[in-house]
Amino acid sequence: MGLSLRAHHLRRYRDIVRLLAKYGRSDLVKEAGLDRALEEGDVASRNGDALPADAVELAEDLEALGPTYIKLGQLLSTRADLIPEAYLEALARLQDDVEPFSFAEVEEIVCRELGVKITDAFSFFDHEPMASASLGQVHRAALRDGRAVAVKVQRPGIRQRILEDLEVLGDLADMLDEHTSVGRTFGFAGMLEQFRRSLLTELDYKAEAEHLETLADNLREFERIVVPRPVSDFTTSRVLTMELIEGRKVTDVGPLGLMEIDGCALAEDLFAAYLEQILGTGFLHADPHPGNVLLTDDGRLALIDLGMVSHIGPQMQEHLVKLLLAVGDGRGDEVARLAMRMGTKLPDFDAERLERETVDLVARNRGARLSQIGAGSMLADLMRICGECRLRPPPELTMMGKALLNLDQVARTLDPEFDPQAALQRRAAELFQRRAWRATSQGGVMRAALEAREFVEELPGRANRLLDALAAGDLSVKVDAIDERELMRGVEKLANRVTMGLILAAIIVGAAMTMRVETSSTLFGYPSVSIVFFVVAAVGGLALIVAILTGDRRRRRRQGEL
Repeated sequence: MGLSLRAHHLRRYRDIVRLLAKYGRSDLVKEAGLDRALEEGDVASRNGDALPADAVELAEDLEALGPTYIKLGQLLSTRADLIPEAYLEALARLQDDVEPFSFAEVEEIVCRELGVKITDAFSFFDHEPMASASLGQVHRAALRDGRAVAVKVQRPGIRQRILEDLEVLGDLADMLDEHTSVGRTFGFAGMLEQFRRSLLTELDYKAEAEHLETLADNLREFERIVVPRPVSDFTTSRVLTMELIEGRKVTDVGPLGLMEIDGCALAEDLFAAYLEQILGTGFLHADPHPGNVLLTDDGRLALIDLGMVSHIGPQMQEHLVKLLLAVGDGRGDEVARLAMRMGTKLPDFDAERLERETVDLVARNRGARLSQIGAGSMLADLMRICGECRLRPPPELTMMGKALLNLDQVARTLDPEFDPQAALQRRAAELFQRRAWRATSQGGVMRAALEAREFVEELPGRANRLLDALAAGDLSVKVDAIDERELMRGVEKLANRVTMGLILAAIIVGAAMTMRVETSSTLFGYPSVSIVFFVVAAVGGLALIVAILTGDRRRRRRQGEL
């Protein structure tokens, strides 16, 4: 895989190679042959473990590289199996607050996307943004019917810039996978493809509008949780119009403000809402950092910014239910077994170490409250152990870990004494009931119930017949593992062919022996009897060969039809 020679790409290659060398991965740079991209004096390589201060510097360097690398850093903050622990918190705190772009550009984009002037679509549109990020910014506005809305406008040129950055990262990932042992082990190209899909989805505001609708429907039973609904008539791939929810970041609320709300109930409902997403519907808001969870004026919690979501399949949900319950019950060996079942075993995978360290982790944290350790931190430690033991966790587990890790800070603010493990135990019965009800609505449980009823009704009669036969000595066991009739036909055919072959061999031997007998009856100068025997043997041998070939052909034809 070659590297692009375009000027923009060359600058980016150098930036990334410099970053790898600076933070102790000069081995990757040299192994992939990328050290030529560095200039003398670019950076001093750091070998060994970096200091925690370097983690903050790494976050700052990623912020300087732009939005693609900020999002990449935020994603890496969930990979405790890949990133040293000292770096995880710094990457998780990456912020993409940037200077807003001008209102003239906002107006141009909105008019082009909606096909109408701003004044025709909105009775009010604030020139100053409520928030500004690397991908877009949000403005307060009002529709013509008086509804207050928030309008999210994508930053000009951001899509093209991200596509170019992803192309550069793709070239480097392919080179690392091809030329380095670490790349062949972890598969950077596959990780990048997952990141690419997530980031491009985040750039599609129509997809985010669908996510808002889906999450609002899924959480409608939680009265303390609110999700803004999109306004579809004023939404495109680059402009998202949604209900305006007034509120403050949970972490910005002071002690007096927290005294006016029921923090315990809010933390309980927020945790329950995420359990419903992860283990119930399988549709997960994957980025609930404090900036995306607002405390509304009426004392509820609002979940906003659904650019990053995750979908969890039914089988993975079953594994996650068992994993969380095993953690809550303190069954470390079961946690290790489930991790091995869900993950991908890499070369040199150490199962014994995984089980030993997982049991120790669960034992150390059993009964710990959120003030001591959070649910997300627990999963981060588990994924770190998996990485050290050469077990690659599934993407769903890393996304769940990211979501719960972000929830730790929010829940700690709302209720410092909140215990996620106890909440899981309280919600377990309700959770299983919800899953059973969904299965019933799809006909699965109903079919199982009907079959179970039939089994229970027939069980007494079958048991009586079995005991009667056992008492009378008439009980027999029939094993129908093979088709004995077909087997017998095959044995008979084999025996016939062997017998025919032995007879032909005897005729040939007898003919050869009679060749030495002197007689007046000759044929072609040889004894007539010998010649007759040889002819009979030749005809018989030819007939046997024809029978074998035709019989095998018919057998293969029957097997092909089956």
